[in-house]
Amino acid sequence: MTLDDLAARLRQESGSGRLQAALAAGTRPDPAAVDLLVERCGVEPDFFVRDMLTWALTRLPADLTVPRLLEELGSPFPQARSQALHTLSKIGDPRARAALTPALLHDEEDEVARAAWRTAVVLHAPGEGPAVAADLGTELGRRNRECWRSLSRSLAEFGEDARPVLDRVAETGVFAARVHAHATLLVLDGLARDFRSAVEEAQRIALETGERAG
Repeated sequence: MTLDDLAARLRQESGSGRLQAALAAGTRPDPAAVDLLVERCGVEPDFFVRDMLTWALTRLPADLTVPRLLEELGSPFPQARSQALHTLSKIGDPRARAALTPALLHDEEDEVARAAWRTAVVLHAPGEGPAVAADLGTELGRRNRECWRSLSRSLAEFGEDARPVLDRVAETGVFAARVHAHATLLVLDGLARDFRSAVEEAQRIALETGERAG
C-alpha cells in the first residue's frame, strides 16, 4: 500500500474502514508514514481509530516518532496535544520527559491535562516521584469528577511518593481539595470499592475533620 493509498483510506467516511487502514499501517510499518499517522491522530474523531493509530506509531522506530510527537505538543489543537501525549506514554522513551512542562500538566483543556498526568507517571525519572506528585497535587479538587478520577489514579501510581502531598492537602486544603485528597488516599490504600464510593467516604471524613478543626 502506497502512502497516498494509506492517506485516502485514513480519510474515508467509514469508521471501520479507517480502523482497518490504521491496523494495516501498524501491521506493515512504513517509516515514511510517521507524519501522516501523527497528523491523523490530531483530527481522527473515533476513539478506537485513534488508539489504533497510536499502536501503529509504536511499531515505528522511536528515533522517528518521538521528535515528531514532541513537535505536536505545541499544537493549538487540544486533541493533537492529548493524543501525542498518549502516544508518548505508550512509547515510554525518556527523551520525552523534558517536554512534560507545567503548561501541559496544568493545561486548561481537561483531556490534555489528563493525558499529561498519565504520561508523567510513565516517564518520570527515578527519584523524581515526590516532586512530580507534589506538582500534580496542586490540581486536587479542581476540574470535573472524571478529572478527579484520572488524577487520583495517576497519584496512586506514584505510591508512597504521593502520600506527603495527599496528607498535606487532606489536612489544610479547601474543602473540595480535602475531599479529593482523602479519596485518593483511600484509592492508594485500596480501601474503596470504586472511585464513587471513595469520594462519598472522603466527603464524610472531610466534614468530620473540618468540624473537629473548627
